[in-house]
Amino acid sequence: MSAVNVERLGESQWNGKTTWMFISFALGLALESYVFSLASIAVYWVTMPKSLGELLLAWAPIWLIIGIIVAGPFSDKYGRRITLYLTLLLYAIGGVVLFFSSSYIPILVALALMLMAGGGEMNSIMVASHELMPRKHRGKATMMIINGINFGGLVLAVLALSSAASAISFQRDIVAAAVLIVVVILFVTRASMPESFLWLNKKGRTQDLDKAVQAYYGPNWQAELDLQPPAPKPVAAVSTVSTGFTMLIMIVIAAANTIGFGLMAYALAFAFFPHLQPDILAIFEGVGFIVGFIGLIADRVSRKKLLFWTFLGTFVMTVIIGLTTGAWQHNMTLFWILLVVLAGVNSLCYLTEDTIKAEVWPTLQRGTLTAVARFVSIGLYIPTIYLTASMSPTNYILFNAAVWFVGLVAATAWLIKGRETGLGVSIQTASGE
Repeated sequence: MSAVNVERLGESQWNGKTTWMFISFALGLALESYVFSLASIAVYWVTMPKSLGELLLAWAPIWLIIGIIVAGPFSDKYGRRITLYLTLLLYAIGGVVLFFSSSYIPILVALALMLMAGGGEMNSIMVASHELMPRKHRGKATMMIINGINFGGLVLAVLALSSAASAISFQRDIVAAAVLIVVVILFVTRASMPESFLWLNKKGRTQDLDKAVQAYYGPNWQAELDLQPPAPKPVAAVSTVSTGFTMLIMIVIAAANTIGFGLMAYALAFAFFPHLQPDILAIFEGVGFIVGFIGLIADRVSRKKLLFWTFLGTFVMTVIIGLTTGAWQHNMTLFWILLVVLAGVNSLCYLTEDTIKAEVWPTLQRGTLTAVARFVSIGLYIPTIYLTASMSPTNYILFNAAVWFVGLVAATAWLIKGRETGLGVSIQTASGE
């Protein structure tokens, strides 16, 4: 029997290895966002009819969810750490293919490989961050890791804008080289990352758990842990919500965020402002990244309430944009102002939703059930690309508002019936274990 008490282990202090793990996770999600956003930039690298451009926009979520649904069960069976190394291998292969791509087919192949890697990274990082980050920092660390998604999209947009006047091949090479450089950095930063202590404990791998803890915290880990105060009592009794209800809510709020964000950040420019795609992406991701630092208060606020209020704010802003279409179509200053406000509110909504989505499941099913919620929600984004392709600007935005309203209804249901996962509770309390 292992001498490790995993609940007490959650009370450990943040150390140097935690910092490297945090950097690795944040950079991993930045790379996932970079690759996902890449499809909206690569659509201009080769000449194609609009129908094929729509395929390339749909290509991103298709291969992302394939990576998600494969990596989720794989990480539950074989572990979080090995999954995150296999995704790096896929990234490296895809980056090399992209570097040498000069036509439509190789670009699609490269994107498919990297998007599969990104889907696996996204799912496994979200699962591992909840299981490995100290309880006192779990909420804010996870939200700041997710904020890496905004950073990755911003970097891509900046690269696209800075190389816009260059030859297409140069822009493509710069984008591909950035992928390969980040893969090398990720490989190095993950060297000290342990396997999930919770996962090892639940799997009954006591010897592996002892070795992992010893390697991560050092030989005096028990003495140092004994100096830490015990975990506070849960802020409230754990609500007994069914897995079915939880899954339904997680799918709906995730789908609303994915569809709503995707239609505004990726598909809006392709439909109405083709020459402004890098600019719109830069605004959405840049504002989102800055506002995302509000997530540093995540351990001191109610996650349920934050989810509700940010969904409400995003819905209201989308309605305002939809009802003022005639005005901002002729006044780009107004358009940018509205877009900035929407991006800010939506960023907090996305950070909160993505944090909740991976913390409400039991340890041995966390990878799989998180993957199911992501697979279905992101999959629902694909038909909306085609459904909205021929809509007028007003109907396009109001359709988006309807999507956010559905998400608001789900967030309201979770506020009333779901369990509290914020306010500094442990992952065991958040998951109901």
